[in-house]
Amino acid sequence: MSLSFTFHPRLIDALRGYDKSRWLADVGAGVTVGIVALPLAMAFAIASGLKPEAGLWTAIIAGFLISALGGTNVQIGGPAGAFIVIVYGIVERYGVANLLISTACAGVLLVMLGLLRLGTLVRFVPVSIVIGFTNGIAVLIALSQVKDWLGLSIERMPGNSFSQVGLLAQHLGSFNPYAFGLGAACLVGLFLWPKLTMKESPVMRVLEQHTVRTFARVPAPVVALVTLSLLAWALEMPVETIGSRFGGIPQALPVFALPDFSWETVRLLVTPTLTIALLGAIESLLCARVADQLATDPHHKKHDPNQELVAQGLANIVVPFFGGMPATGTIARTVTNIRSGATTPIAGMVHALTLAVIVLVAAPLALHIPLAVLAGILLFVAWNMGEWHEFVRLKHFSNHYRLLMLGTFFLTVVFDLTVAVEVGLFMACALFVRRMSALFRVERQPEPEGAVNAVDPANAAHPATTWRLHGALFFGAAAKLDTIIQAVEVGPPGEDVVLDASELVALDTTGLDALAQVLKAVSARGGRLRIEHLHEQPRSLIERSGFAARLAAQDDLPV
Repeated sequence: MSLSFTFHPRLIDALRGYDKSRWLADVGAGVTVGIVALPLAMAFAIASGLKPEAGLWTAIIAGFLISALGGTNVQIGGPAGAFIVIVYGIVERYGVANLLISTACAGVLLVMLGLLRLGTLVRFVPVSIVIGFTNGIAVLIALSQVKDWLGLSIERMPGNSFSQVGLLAQHLGSFNPYAFGLGAACLVGLFLWPKLTMKESPVMRVLEQHTVRTFARVPAPVVALVTLSLLAWALEMPVETIGSRFGGIPQALPVFALPDFSWETVRLLVTPTLTIALLGAIESLLCARVADQLATDPHHKKHDPNQELVAQGLANIVVPFFGGMPATGTIARTVTNIRSGATTPIAGMVHALTLAVIVLVAAPLALHIPLAVLAGILLFVAWNMGEWHEFVRLKHFSNHYRLLMLGTFFLTVVFDLTVAVEVGLFMACALFVRRMSALFRVERQPEPEGAVNAVDPANAAHPATTWRLHGALFFGAAAKLDTIIQAVEVGPPGEDVVLDASELVALDTTGLDALAQVLKAVSARGGRLRIEHLHEQPRSLIERSGFAARLAAQDDLPV
């Protein structure tokens, strides 16, 4: 099989005509996103059951590779909130070493999808399924952060939602009001900060100085992280911190290490690998589409889905060797990148370098970050991730849409994302077949007076009926041709049948077999069958299968 894929990162095109003004814009955007990524990367890793440095080095290494090799102008790659539930479940069931193997294998699958130019297949996942599992993941992320927000003394949270709720209820007696206050203050601050820094807000009308406006542009998560960490440290609040749980973050480059690899292990990790690959592909390409819609730069080009999948795959192959976690496109950081003025992948590369400098220089300061503050940031992420208004809009859509969205949502919350997507896609296919079969119709056409038999024009007295086929004649609708067979069986002997296929848009082999049954029934009664006004696809199948020759052979039979 020849592959027509050409490895062509978007960075190559973006550097043509690159000038100083675009460079300054990209550097400014990259630094901003790098600062935003700091608390998110740590929070995603901790919530996934990993050490905070796993998220940081994933954001740095994968973020750099995805921007340098990807097929988009402004997408930012790194650890994503959507992976929290998946990664936590894999770590809980298989361990960290097997997570690294699953991530690398998923990277190989993503590269293959890109090389085979299958990036567009991700668009075939119905939007109802995407919304369902996105909202479900948001609920699970929020649930996983209740422990740190309330400061409960729980050693390790279980992987499923019911067990989590039960364990949280059992440990409510260890509630820490200091942790709750920090998390609540973080949440309130994240919601209010954008409103306080708007031009028309009363605060900004009073404080018009340049320094205040500059401070107002600092991302809200960074403000919350710094101010609340300082508050907790100054007041010596009895709350759990990164230092008390993990011992801090190493102030050094990550070490290259090979995970313990064996084919027996890989065979056990098929489901986690497929889950990471599927979710990574969906998230990255959805993020790329959002970036295309929001980008205002005149040099912006639509994303190349296949090149993007190759870059995502390569990043996920490399990251596990440095102890990282799965990476994909991240919508929140990509939107921040666009709004900060980014025009090329240089911004994403600067974001990764900025984060690396921060980690190498300021890693000791992370000791004092309260986990309750990171929990507040993740609760805010979960709120923004969920498309909650879609539940209100359900009343405007069909029962099929409601079943797919709500089914995927509840399966994600109750079981896991893999089951939800598998069942959701199965339901989508089944409902699509049902809908398409309902659209197919067979209608008997009235014969006008003086009409000539289309099958036997020379014999005007010979009986004939005309049926019109509407829609797609496929396996889900083939049984509807039984109406014609029943009419032939009770009709006069020797009656000819004409099928008007002017509105038949598609035909499959099961539909062809149904046409053969009609021919058999008509021939058994001594009549002849003719199919008229065929479009290209049905005509091609009928000719290739030899059915056209069988229809033509009727003319050689005695009347």
